[in-house]
Amino acid sequence: MRGHKRVLLAAPRGYCAGVDRAVITVEKALDRYGAPVYVRKQIVHNIHVVRELEARGAIFVEEVDEVPEGAHVVFSAHGVSPAVVDAASDRGLQAIDASCPLVTKVHREAKRFARDDYQILLVGHEGHEEVEGTAGEAPDSVTIVNNPDEADTIEVDDPSKLVWLSQTTLSVDETMETVRRLRERFPNLQDPPSDDICYATQNRQVAIKKVAADADLVIVVGSANSSNSVRLVEVALEYGAKAAYRVDYADEVRQEWLEGVETVGITSGASVPDVLVQQLLGELADAGYRDVEEVRTAEEDLIFSLPKELRGEGGARGGRSGVAA
Repeated sequence: MRGHKRVLLAAPRGYCAGVDRAVITVEKALDRYGAPVYVRKQIVHNIHVVRELEARGAIFVEEVDEVPEGAHVVFSAHGVSPAVVDAASDRGLQAIDASCPLVTKVHREAKRFARDDYQILLVGHEGHEEVEGTAGEAPDSVTIVNNPDEADTIEVDDPSKLVWLSQTTLSVDETMETVRRLRERFPNLQDPPSDDICYATQNRQVAIKKVAADADLVIVVGSANSSNSVRLVEVALEYGAKAAYRVDYADEVRQEWLEGVETVGITSGASVPDVLVQQLLGELADAGYRDVEEVRTAEEDLIFSLPKELRGEGGARGGRSGVAA
């Protein structure tokens, strides 16, 4: 009925297993070793999470040479190259690897295909920490393909020995278009042994596709450097949302976005704690959007175990999702 304000709340949304594990890793390290604990790069791409951990005593650095010798350092969920591991070892750092196991899986694939003399076409965004880490496993064998248009111009050494891998947080549709265009040029292009785009990224995209078709406005909670959050905005627009925006916090929602809007779709990136979504729902309720309907397209109930250095105090807490390690 016209004039009825409502919210369609996408599910799954928010924390994935890899993010939950990474955040708990820093919390447990602080509990066990005391502050400060150093973290190379943002542990996950969410400014709220980073600020909360800084308040507890975590210190975020860009590179391990900023960490005092002998100190504890946590590697972020996005994974690191062997060069970073070696640099930490050279400084005598006590490293704890919070890399998402699904990212680690892609690292293993890169090493294996490089050993077998394949050229690896890595579909992903150049400069993203995850892409840097994966490419660092086999720098002489990896060529980065940023988007479908680059698939039309990329050059290869031996078209008969090619495989594609991908960053875990990409748009599924855009990645498949990139692969389609690569395969048009290189028919012998091999697929990865299993999906590289993680289940959580895929599930959140499927959910927002269903919501977007009925939404006048979609709001994605997530940080600007969160690849999967940015992709959710793009997917929402592609699948029918009349407008879509990304915010870190509820107070960033502009009044003009809501003008003439009856149905608001809400989701959040895989590194976003649900408290931020609840705050957004509160702001929308104050604006008259009190009817909230959850649109669920998948169940996520698996959990990753913590890094070996931190086991023995209980595994990862029950998060929104996960995969058994």
